[in-house]
Amino acid sequence: MAVPTLPNRARMAALATTLALAGCASMAPLYAPPPLPVATQYPETDSAGAQAPDVAWQAYFADARLQALIAQALASNRDIRIAALRVEEARAAYGIQRAEQFPTIALGASGSRARVPADLSPTGRAMTSAQYQAGLNVSAWELDFWGRVRSLKDSALQTLLASDEARRAVGVALVAQVANGYLGLRELDERVALARATVDSRAESLRIFTRRFEVGSISKLDLTQVETLLSQALSLSAQLEQARAVQAHALAQLVGGPVDLTPDTRRFDDASVLQPLHAGLPSALLTQRPDLIAAEHQLRAAQANIGAARAAFFPTISLTAAYGTASAELNGLFDSGSGAWNLAPRLVLPIFDAGRLRANMDLAEVRRDVAVANYEKSVQGAFREVADALSNRRWLALQVDIGKTTLAAQSERARLAKLRYDNGAAPYLEVLDAQRDLLTVEQQLVQTRRALLSSQVSLYAALGGGVPANTSAASAAASTH
Repeated sequence: MAVPTLPNRARMAALATTLALAGCASMAPLYAPPPLPVATQYPETDSAGAQAPDVAWQAYFADARLQALIAQALASNRDIRIAALRVEEARAAYGIQRAEQFPTIALGASGSRARVPADLSPTGRAMTSAQYQAGLNVSAWELDFWGRVRSLKDSALQTLLASDEARRAVGVALVAQVANGYLGLRELDERVALARATVDSRAESLRIFTRRFEVGSISKLDLTQVETLLSQALSLSAQLEQARAVQAHALAQLVGGPVDLTPDTRRFDDASVLQPLHAGLPSALLTQRPDLIAAEHQLRAAQANIGAARAAFFPTISLTAAYGTASAELNGLFDSGSGAWNLAPRLVLPIFDAGRLRANMDLAEVRRDVAVANYEKSVQGAFREVADALSNRRWLALQVDIGKTTLAAQSERARLAKLRYDNGAAPYLEVLDAQRDLLTVEQQLVQTRRALLSSQVSLYAALGGGVPANTSAASAAASTH
């Protein structure tokens, strides 16, 4: 049916008013971050230094080979790739939910012809009629007076931001894992080198002692003790070679592709990792650690879902409309005066739903409480990681100093024991014990040095360093919010 159309200005004013009213309210509770469930300061104090997030991993890890491994891992690691795809998934979900705020306008056209036989026609004669329509249609657009759609959009936005921070958290963890894996590999390289040098030294001793035994200058017991020393060194060397192969395989998997992990004969320079870092206060972690930022976004998303659940108790008002042209003849479809429109608002007020809406509200509130607990648990975990790293750094540094002193004393003991044996003042068993202890101390010192370096890596990651914040998701969401 064709009726006179509203003036353009009146139609635009009505549409603007409707858009302004839709989504103008939100029933989500106001967000207030939970109080920190940790102490205000760390148990261990630290010296002044740079904040970890302010130090790029390229600057913190000065070893060129390690830098190349980290760069390749950030580009090829499958966990990073999955995390990035999760961000794109959340971005698409947010786009879908955001679009729910706006009407879906579609161009439609239809035509029909019908014949009514004479015995059914009010005129007593057969009739043939036709109807053709074309125009723009809006189908079941919800007018968001109570903010339900808006709350769902806000929840999707917070989920997007959380997924982006989770991606960055995976990157921070990956940097730390690659660094620790590389340090472990270099530790094993040094230990293997020490074991091989010991094997060579004891093999030469066995050659000399075998010759002495052949000429009768030493007993069979002394010869077997030298053979025992060599066997122990060979066994340790084989064990370390096996451990190095396993460590190399794990590091290659982290990196995500083929990589050159040939043994490095250089002694690892401790200064290439050890840098002064300032832990600051636990409250600073809330803005530094990506996993804590992600947990807070998840908490905000849960808050928004409560708003959507509350709004569901109120009437749902939707609008179906069409504006276009209609005619009984196809060639008259766009003639003057053929304009047509219809407007069909619909209101649905829940009266009885067997407690479904109440249960949905309870579910949203419980999930909010779960998000709060997860957030507090994440804060406590972060606090402990930083505190552990600070303690490890302090006490491992002391252990390294003690280990160096012990190594010097043990080296002197082995030298004196060998001198006493050569002069006939002591049995070879004394030399055996001294050299066996010397090898153990050498191996332990390398392990402790690596543990100290790993504590620095752990502190760097625990403070939120490793991967800079990526504002792409946040800026894109903000621009469309």
